Amino acid sequence: MATANGAHLFNHYSSNSRFIHFTSRNTSSKLFLTKTSHFRRPKRCFHVNNTLSEKIHHPITEQGGESDLSSFAPDAASITSSIKYHAEFTPVFSPERFELPKAFFATAQSVRDSLLINWNATYDIYEKLNMKQAYYLSMEFLQGRALLNAIGNLELTGAFAEALKNLGHNLENVASQEPDAALGNGGLGRLASCFLDSLATLNYPAWGYGLRYKYGLFKPRITKDGQEEVAEDWLEIGSPWEVVRNDVSYPIKFYGKVSTGSDGKRYWIGGEDIKAVAYDVPIPGYKTRTTISLRLWSTQVPSADFDLSAFNAGEHTKACEAQANAEKICYILYPGDESEEGKILRLKQQYTLCSASLQDIISRFERRSGDRIKWEEFPEKVAVQMNDTHPTLCIPELMRILIDLKGLNWNEAWNITQRTVAYTNHTVLPEALEKWSYELMQKLLPRHVEIIEAIDEELVHEIVLKYGSMDLNKLEEKLTTMRILENFDLPSSVAELFIKPEISVDDDTETVEVHDKVEASDKVVTNDEDDTGKKTSVKIEAAAEKDIDKKTPVSPEPAVIPPKKVRMANLCVVGGHAVNGVAEIHSEIVKEEVFNDFYELWPEKFQNKTNGVTPRRWIRFCNPPLSAIITKWTGTEDWVLKTEKLAELQKFADNEDLQNEWREAKRSNKIKVVSFLKEKTGYSVVPDAMFDIQVKRIHEYKRQLLNIFGIVYRYKKMKEMTAAERKTNFVPRVCIFGEKAFATYVQAKRIVKFITDVGATINHDPEIGDLLKVVFVPDYNVSVAELLIPASDLSEHISTAGMEASGTSNMKFAMNGCIQIGTLDGANVEIREEVGEENFFLFGAQAHEIAGLRKERADGKFVPDERFEEVKEFVRSGAFGSYNYDDLIGSLEGNEGFGRADYFLVGKDFPSYIECQEKVDEAYRDQKRWTKMSILNTAGSYKFSSDRTIHEYAKDIWNIEAVEIA
Repeated sequence: MATANGAHLFNHYSSNSRFIHFTSRNTSSKLFLTKTSHFRRPKRCFHVNNTLSEKIHHPITEQGGESDLSSFAPDAASITSSIKYHAEFTPVFSPERFELPKAFFATAQSVRDSLLINWNATYDIYEKLNMKQAYYLSMEFLQGRALLNAIGNLELTGAFAEALKNLGHNLENVASQEPDAALGNGGLGRLASCFLDSLATLNYPAWGYGLRYKYGLFKPRITKDGQEEVAEDWLEIGSPWEVVRNDVSYPIKFYGKVSTGSDGKRYWIGGEDIKAVAYDVPIPGYKTRTTISLRLWSTQVPSADFDLSAFNAGEHTKACEAQANAEKICYILYPGDESEEGKILRLKQQYTLCSASLQDIISRFERRSGDRIKWEEFPEKVAVQMNDTHPTLCIPELMRILIDLKGLNWNEAWNITQRTVAYTNHTVLPEALEKWSYELMQKLLPRHVEIIEAIDEELVHEIVLKYGSMDLNKLEEKLTTMRILENFDLPSSVAELFIKPEISVDDDTETVEVHDKVEASDKVVTNDEDDTGKKTSVKIEAAAEKDIDKKTPVSPEPAVIPPKKVRMANLCVVGGHAVNGVAEIHSEIVKEEVFNDFYELWPEKFQNKTNGVTPRRWIRFCNPPLSAIITKWTGTEDWVLKTEKLAELQKFADNEDLQNEWREAKRSNKIKVVSFLKEKTGYSVVPDAMFDIQVKRIHEYKRQLLNIFGIVYRYKKMKEMTAAERKTNFVPRVCIFGEKAFATYVQAKRIVKFITDVGATINHDPEIGDLLKVVFVPDYNVSVAELLIPASDLSEHISTAGMEASGTSNMKFAMNGCIQIGTLDGANVEIREEVGEENFFLFGAQAHEIAGLRKERADGKFVPDERFEEVKEFVRSGAFGSYNYDDLIGSLEGNEGFGRADYFLVGKDFPSYIECQEKVDEAYRDQKRWTKMSILNTAGSYKFSSDRTIHEYAKDIWNIEAVEIA
C-alpha cells in the first residue's frame, strides 16, 4: 500500500519554519528551505540521512493497541503547512501563483494524506483477520465532489476552513473547483455511492468495483435547439483522490475460440487480449477510521502492442489500433448501442468489470488463504452483489475461472457461484431487463456462452422435474418464460416430451388413431367440436383440395425467425442466492409479475431492501443551516448516525420558534439558488416564491411531460385573468427542471426542448412577472443537487404508478423538509406512510389499475379531459414558438401504435394532477401549516437512511460483520 509520508508534515512543517523533517518506513529526509513568502519559489538544497532504525509503526499493533498516528489530530496551523507543502512539492500547476485550482489540488492532497493512514490500516486489518468481505459491482458510482465530504467525515471542516483562510482562500470557493467525478448518470450510481458511504461509516468490510470512464456519460448543453452533448472533462487535469496501482492488473480476453485439450479440459484461446489496471479511490466513513476502496478499472495494452513498423511506414492509425481498441472500453458510460460496434463495446465494458473484479477478488482470497486454499470456503469469505443486470457476466465468469483455471468440477463450481452471488433488480421496464444477442455474445465470449447454455439446460431440467405433471402447454409456456436462452429449441434431453402426436377420428367407427408422424401431404385440423360436443380431428388429403386453382400457386409467407437472445435478468435469478427489489411495492411487482414463475419455484430467494440515502452528504454536509437546527432541537448530533432521532422533531412541529428558524434556514438556502440560477441560466427568480423542483432522468415514464403540461395550463389560466385575479388565485412559483435526456432518446430530447421553449416564453412575459418562472438547469449533477434540494419547497415524483422501482431523490427531498407531490409508486408509498398522508400530495391512478386503463385506451373508450385537450391546442397554436411539436403531442393521442396511445397515462392523470396542484397552492398560503408539514417530512424520513439498508444487506444477504479500526 502507499505510504503516508505527507501526513507527518502535519507534525513538523509550520508556516514559519525553515526546514521540513519527514519520515518514511526506511528513511528520514531533511529539506532545508530559504525562508520566503508563501509561494515564491524558494532556493533549496537537499540533505538525506538514512535512518533505517526509524519506522512508522502500523496503526494496528499485534496487541490491538494504537500507535502515535492513530491519535494524530491536525490543527489549522499544521494543515496550513501541509497545503503549502503540496502546492510546492506535489505540483500539478506552475509555481508562480496560488490560485483556486491549485489551492484545491493542494488541499485535496493534504486530505488524502490523512485518508492514507486510515486506508492502509483498514486494508491491513482486513488482510490479517481474513474476514468475509462484500464486493459491490456497479457500472455506475455517482460520487459527486469528494473534498467537503472527506473533511466532514474526518471532522476537520473547521480546521481546513481556517487553514485556507490563512492562505487567502475560502473553503467553499476552493471546494467549488472540484469537478464531479463522471462515473455515473442517475439514481443507480448515486445509490451505489450512498451504499459505499454507509459501508465505511458502519465499519463493514466491503469494496466497490467499477470502471474509470474518461469522458463520463456526457455533459449536456442547453441551446435554442434543446439539449446538445459534449464529453465530460473531469480527468483533464487528473484527480487528486485516485491512486493508480501499477502492480494490480489482470488480463482480459475477447473473441478467440474454445478447444478441448488432451486433458479433456476446455481452453479459451486466441482472440484479442488487453489488461485492466486498478485505480483506487478512498471512501472514508463518518467518525470512524474505516476507509474502504472504490476500485476502478482502466483498460490498456502493453507498449509492445504498439506497431512501431506500421507507424514508421506511415500507417499511424493501424499502429495505434490495439491501444485504441483497449482504451475506448473505458471512454464513455453507456455508449450508444444502436450500431453493432456500440453493442460490442457495451458488452466489452460489462465483461471487463466482471472479469477484472473477480480475478482481483479471487487473488485476494488465495493470498489470504495462504497454503491452505479451500474453494468450498470461498462463499464464506466473499459476497458479490450485482447492482442491476450489468454485472451479470460475473456468473459465467466465476464458473469459467473455477472450472477452467482452478480445476473444480461443474457441481463444485456451480454450488460456489450460487452461494456467492446476489442480484438487485432496479426496474420493471422490459427494455431495461437486458437481453444480449446470442450471436454477438458467442462471437465475443465463446466460452461464456458454453457455460450459459449448460446453466440453461440445468434450469430446464429443474423446471421439468418440478412441474412435469402439469399440462404440457402450460409447462411449455413456463419454460419459454423462464429460460435464460430466448427463442431456442428445447434441449434434446427433454424435447421428446413435447412431441405433439396426430389424432384422427374415423367417421364411421369413431375409432381414434394416434400417429406419431404426420405426412407432409396431409393437413390435420384438431380440436373442433361436433354437434354432440365430441372432440374430433379432421384429416384432409392435400390432393383432394380440388377447389384450389392450380394455375395460381400461393406462396406461403416466409417464416419470421425471431433472434436468439440471452436474458441477463433470468441468469441473475438462476445464478444467485438472493434477489431483491428496492421498495416494498417494487418487490411485490418483482414477485407477482416480473419474476413470478421464479418466485413460485424459489420463494426463499426473493427479498425487499428499500433503498436509502446517506444523511451525511444529504443533510449534514449539504444543508448546514438545517443540520444546526436539528442538532439544537434534538439535543444531540447523534442523528447523523442514528437517524431515528429525527423522529423527535415531531413533538416540536407546532413550536413557533422552531418554525421561524426552519423557514429562515429554507430561505437562506433559496437565496443561494437564486444566485446560482442567475449565473447558469440568466433568469432572475425571487426567494419568496415556492420552489417546485423535478430533477430526474428525462424519461417518458417519469412524466416531466405531465409537469410541464400542468405549468402550461397554469400559464394559460393566468393569461386569461386580470393582474388582481392572478395574485388572488395563484401562489408565486419557480418551476425548476434538471437532469439529462439520453443522447439517442429522441422523445426525451423533445421534452427538454419543450420545457426550455415554455420557459423562454413565460420568463419573458411581463404580465406574469415573478408569479411564474420555468428554469431548466443545465448540467445537473450531484453538486447541483446538493444546492437545489435544501432549497426546495415542493418536489415532483409523478411517475406512472408501478413503473418506478424506488427512487432516491424523493428520500433526499424528504430529509430536507421538502413536501412531495406524487403517485403511489416506488418509495413514495413508504415515504407517505412515514411522513403522514396529510403531509404528502397524492394524485393519479394506482399500479393495479394501469393494465385496465391501457386496455380501455386500446378499446377506444378513453375520453380525455377538456382541460388536457385545451393545453394541447394551446401548444399547437404556436404560443411557445414555431417549433413543430406534433411528434411530441402525437405520443399522447390515438388508441394504438408504437409511440402513441399515451402509454404512460399523462392524459388520464392530468385532471387529478392539476386539481392536486390547487391543493398545493392552498397549503402554501398558510405558511404555518406548510412549515409544520415540512418539519414532519424531515422527521418521517429517518427510515430512509442508507445505513438501515446496508445493515439489512449485511445481515440478510451478505452475512458479514462489522469490524472497527482501532
